[in-house]
Amino acid sequence: MNPNPDDLLILLTVSRSGKFTTAAQALGLNHTTVSRRIAALEKALGGRVLARAAGGWEVTDLGAEAVLVAERIEAAVGTLGPSDRAPDPITGVVRMTATDGFSAYIAAPAAARLRKEHPGLSLEIVTVTRRALQQRSGLDIEVVVGTPQVHRAEAIKLGEYRLGMYASKQYLKDHGTPANAAEMTRHQLVYFVDSMLQVDDLDAPRRLVPTMRDGLTSTNVFVHVEATRAGAGVGFLPCFMADRHPDLVRLLPGDFAELLPYWLVLRPDSMRRPAVAAVVQALREETENRRGELLGSGQPRSF
Repeated sequence: MNPNPDDLLILLTVSRSGKFTTAAQALGLNHTTVSRRIAALEKALGGRVLARAAGGWEVTDLGAEAVLVAERIEAAVGTLGPSDRAPDPITGVVRMTATDGFSAYIAAPAAARLRKEHPGLSLEIVTVTRRALQQRSGLDIEVVVGTPQVHRAEAIKLGEYRLGMYASKQYLKDHGTPANAAEMTRHQLVYFVDSMLQVDDLDAPRRLVPTMRDGLTSTNVFVHVEATRAGAGVGFLPCFMADRHPDLVRLLPGDFAELLPYWLVLRPDSMRRPAVAAVVQALREETENRRGELLGSGQPRSF
């Protein structure tokens, strides 16, 4: 039995979202209809096209073959329209996760620039600081800190960024400026919640100054920046975020200058979508354009 082309396109939508409910909303159907059409497709193909995974559905090997066919159907349908204007292939929703700082200062401007040329493109960004997932159902792109250890995925190094110790000018007037790493232990740290930190590469302050006590901790790096500016302690901050604020002073750059990589992780099939490929290229270009900011000046401000 030959598969119904409509069922193949439904599978394609499910493969991109990883959820029947999300696919149903995108297609204007209900969850039951999507489930029924996937079952009909599996009957026609003689095997499972989807398998349950953490947080959604992943395509099987047979499903991946069916998705390839569905992508060709989608591309062929996309050529229909006014003969005087070629359709824009860079359209649809691209879903990604990235850290807070990268999302705000790299992904957001990259997406804005790309959407000026391709208004049919929509980018969903979920901010999270974690290791790369082993199963990324419904997710097109991940941007993580540190070299990812993943299987059945493509990993691309985007660039590097530097972190350093910062304090506000008023804080230093009130508490004094540490002259060396040993004196840093007299101050309290503003950083991630140690027990909730999922990225080993971000353990630098606890490794470099193990006796430095936590003052204010948060899972959000913007909280780190604002708490440091408010005088809550000494913050271990990304230079590209801290250097935007003239009230922050970088401390002991020769002792505290942690260089960490940003990596981009994708499902093996993701780059076949023109929209995903375009977002990946935009992220790479934006990261390169911001290279100086990401690496920081390395020079402490006077006050």
